[in-house]
Amino acid sequence: MGDFDFDVDAYLERIGAERPKRVDYEALCYLQERHMMSVPFETVDLILKEFPSLRDEQLYDKIVRRRRGGGCGELNTAFALLLKGLGYPVTILGARVLHNGKHAFHGQFMGHMVLRVELDQPYLVDVGFRWASRKPLRLRGRGVQKDAHGEYELFYSPDGDLEMVHNGVLRWRAEMHPREIEDFDGPLWFLWTSPDAPATTQLWASIVTPGGRVSMFNRVLTEYENGERKFSRVLEDDAEFLQKFETLYGIRLDAVPDLPVTTEGV
Repeated sequence: MGDFDFDVDAYLERIGAERPKRVDYEALCYLQERHMMSVPFETVDLILKEFPSLRDEQLYDKIVRRRRGGGCGELNTAFALLLKGLGYPVTILGARVLHNGKHAFHGQFMGHMVLRVELDQPYLVDVGFRWASRKPLRLRGRGVQKDAHGEYELFYSPDGDLEMVHNGVLRWRAEMHPREIEDFDGPLWFLWTSPDAPATTQLWASIVTPGGRVSMFNRVLTEYENGERKFSRVLEDDAEFLQKFETLYGIRLDAVPDLPVTTEGV
């Protein structure tokens, strides 16, 4: 947990959640949904060349005090801190993204992070991925696990890795042995600094809504509801872009970053 003053109640206020009375599956579902509906996935820091940190106090300051969001590693690390503060047994797992929304690819090894939470049975939790489930997934579950965000299946590879399939698409593969935050330093340094890594040149932002999700990819705003794309359009006007970004994600930008021309959302 670190040696700083981690205020669980302040974190719960940040996500609009009451302190659970019990450490159980129902409370975990509640906390995961509140987090995904309150703390956006966003890569603003990378676009502005202000590289983030996975260290406890810096993360707490960014997400709780400054009311920002973050990338997958930031969001899942922060959520793990909250869960540990509430008494949940949490293990960090390293993962590799295998689909970017348009086609299969081999993402950076350890470029993604997911959480294993031990309760009556082990659960998979992810609050930092565009195609993540809204509720925890049963690690021992077989067959489809239906969720407001789609249909999920978990498979184990011959080597013992965990694979997540969402709506028929293989999204990521994770190792099952525990990882420490320091294990992600090298891979994330590459993702946050390399000109070949898309996160340093393209803007992503996304937050869960009661009926689905609202995402921004560069200047393209896309809204999903009940699993279907509701609309998608390019925000060509700077004033509208800045207003929408602050309204949706709670982040005020001084100016629109220099972004690639994109016509398709995610």
